[in-house]
Amino acid sequence: MVAVTAICATLLVSLGLAQPATAAPAWPVISNGSTGADVGAAQYLLRSHGHDIAADNQFGAATESATVAFQKSKGYEADGVIGVETWPGLVVTVREGESGDAVAAAQTALNKHGYGLAVDGQFGSGTASAVTKFQNDNGLTADGIVGPETWQNLLGQGGGGGGGSYSLPIARDALSRDHYNAPHHDYPALDLPVGTGTPVYAVHSGVANQINNDRCGIGYEVVGNDGATYYYCHFSAHGVGSGAQVDAGTQLGLSGNTGNSTGPHLHLEVIAGGANRCPQNAMLAIYDGNSPPAPGDLPTSGCIE
Repeated sequence: MVAVTAICATLLVSLGLAQPATAAPAWPVISNGSTGADVGAAQYLLRSHGHDIAADNQFGAATESATVAFQKSKGYEADGVIGVETWPGLVVTVREGESGDAVAAAQTALNKHGYGLAVDGQFGSGTASAVTKFQNDNGLTADGIVGPETWQNLLGQGGGGGGGSYSLPIARDALSRDHYNAPHHDYPALDLPVGTGTPVYAVHSGVANQINNDRCGIGYEVVGNDGATYYYCHFSAHGVGSGAQVDAGTQLGLSGNTGNSTGPHLHLEVIAGGANRCPQNAMLAIYDGNSPPAPGDLPTSGCIE
């Protein structure tokens, strides 16, 4: 009977009727000095356990102190580091209809993968849809519930540890993967065809400065914490003020057709080491839930029609 069951399972996988089991990604390791969405998710989770700290994506002394207190309460090693021992006790199962800091933590983690959710702590239909899509895309049981396995996949993929996280500039379900691999027409950049009014999100954390000129139209320059400068052009409206500190997944504004533009779209440039870099490899990695190459390692050619 065991042999027959194994044969049937193999046939189902080979026919595409079942997905082979894959190992869950490793839990991230974050500590004092870390930044990004994983830190924000951890802070919201600590809040859900009664620790009154800010959820600012910055792992500082207050977050370290709360982590030590939480670890002591659970009998864990109280080292202030959130890793493989602490995460499983920290995560909280959440589902549609619930609200609170644990839901905000799940929304923060989903936004790391480009879902563009409002981090409002309300588990509504939009959050449920994002959870189900993430589960489907990652071979998990698509029940719409953020339980331990989904938490581990959300947190263990897509960056977000000590080096900060990355996000797609447009909600993941708005464009197919092919759009992120399209060449630009005349220099290293990326044009994403989205209608006016589509929310646009910061790819990486940094300081945002508004742009409004003939070339870019309404847009932003974001001086990234990874050493790159990101340019977002042709918006219909700004969403944050100049000098604002933004995190990966922060909504910058709404797409449009301003400036030197031939139709509604988002124009994205990445400049590192004094040169325009092809964003395509980075965007594909983020789309696939992987950590992108360092901006300075992106090519300066090969992405032009």
